[in-house]
Amino acid sequence: MKYHKIDRALFIRNREKFNAHMEKGALSVFNSNDVYPVSADATMPFQQHRDIFYLSGVDQEESILVLFPTCKNEAHREVLFLKETSDLIAVWEGEKLNKEQAFETSGVKTVYWLNQFDTIFKQMMAEAETIYFNTNEHLRASTEVETREDRFIKRMKSDYPAHQVRKSAPIMHRIRSIKEDVELALMQEACNITEAGFKRILGFVKPDVWEYEIEAEFAHEFLRRRSKGFAYTPIIASGKNACVLHYIENNQRCASGDVILLDVGAEYANYSSDMTRCIPVNGRFTERQRAVYNAVLHVKREAEKLLVPGTVMTEYHKEVGHLMEEQLLHLGLIDKTDIQNQRPEWPAYKKYFMHGTSHFLGLDTHDVGLWNEPIKAGMVFTCEPGIYIPEEGLGIRIEDDLVVQDAGAPFNLMRHIPIEADEIEALMNA
Repeated sequence: MKYHKIDRALFIRNREKFNAHMEKGALSVFNSNDVYPVSADATMPFQQHRDIFYLSGVDQEESILVLFPTCKNEAHREVLFLKETSDLIAVWEGEKLNKEQAFETSGVKTVYWLNQFDTIFKQMMAEAETIYFNTNEHLRASTEVETREDRFIKRMKSDYPAHQVRKSAPIMHRIRSIKEDVELALMQEACNITEAGFKRILGFVKPDVWEYEIEAEFAHEFLRRRSKGFAYTPIIASGKNACVLHYIENNQRCASGDVILLDVGAEYANYSSDMTRCIPVNGRFTERQRAVYNAVLHVKREAEKLLVPGTVMTEYHKEVGHLMEEQLLHLGLIDKTDIQNQRPEWPAYKKYFMHGTSHFLGLDTHDVGLWNEPIKAGMVFTCEPGIYIPEEGLGIRIEDDLVVQDAGAPFNLMRHIPIEADEIEALMNA
C-alpha cells in the first residue's frame, strides 16, 4: 500500500460497534474481494472489499474475517484467515501479511492461514446459532457479477442449512455512515490531494488541450502524493460533453470559449473524495457562463446550510429544488407558466437539473448510509447542484465534501479548493 499506516485502534472500535448490534449466539463473516480477470493472464488491480477493510484494515486478497463476540473460546471471538505467504509468493507478487503484521494492522490476535478455514469454522458454527451474511444492499448495486462473498454464501447455506441467517448490511450501513475522527483525517488527505491536482491543472489548461491530457495531469499529481489514483472514473467534459452526466470518454479537444466540467476525486487509504469544478478553457468566463456558474454556486451555498442534524434527505432534495427553480427563473431558462404546468413527479427545474444534490461519501464514493432516517453529526455528504443547457453547449456543476456538525453549518473538507469564478480566472491567468 502507498498510504501511511493507519492506527489499528480505528478497526478495533469499528468491530466493537458492529458487535454491539449482533444477536447473542451469532457470528458474522466478511470476505475480501476477488482479483478480477481481464483476459489471458491479466487481472484488474486489486480493490479490497470496503467492509472487511473497515473492520480489520487488511488490504489484501483471499482474506476472511469472522466475528463471534459470544464464543466460549475467547481466542475465536475475532479471527482472521489469510493467504499463507511464502518465499515464492514474495518473489513473484511481493510480501503478504504474516501473522504478526496482521495483528499490528488489525488488532485481531487470532490469525490462521486460509487452508485452516474449513476446520476452524466448523468448530465455530457448531456453537453458533445464527450467521450474518454480508450481502451488497446498496441502492445502486450491480449484482450481475458473482463475487467471492456470493460464492461463500451459497456454500454456507448448503453446508449449514439449519442455521438462522441475518444480514450484515443494515448494521454496516448504520455504523459506516458516521465517521470516526481518524476516518475524517483520511478523507481530508484525499481532499488535499484532489486540491493539489486541481491547482496543477489551472496552470495547465489552455485552448486546444485534450481532455485526456487534463486527466493525465490529475493522475500524475495524485500518484505522487501516495494515492492509488482516482476514487472513481474521472469526468473531464468540455463544452456540450458537460451535459452528459456520466461522460467518461475524455477524448475531445477543448475549444476556446467553452467551459470544462471536472468531476474528479482522489482516493487515499481506500477513502474517497469527490470534487466538481468548472473552468473556462481560455481562462475567462463569458457573461452568460458566469451568470450560470454563480447561480449554481448560490444554490450550493444555500443547500449546504440545510445539511444539519435532523434533516430528512427527501425533504432536503425538495428544498434544493425550490432553490434551483428560483435561479432558473432568473436565468430565463424556465418561466412561471412552466412552473404552473409542471407535474409533481417531474418539476420544471428538472429539465436543467435532473439529478440529486447529495450522497453519502466515505470508503465508497457513493457510500452506504440510511436514507430514510434523519441525518446525524459525523456523516459526510457531497453537495453538488448543477445546471445543464445542451442548447448552449454549457454544463455547470459545483461540488464539495461536507461533514455534518453537531451545531451550525457543515465542515467543508474542500474549503481550500478554489471555487469563486474570479479566483479561478486569476489562477488561470497568473
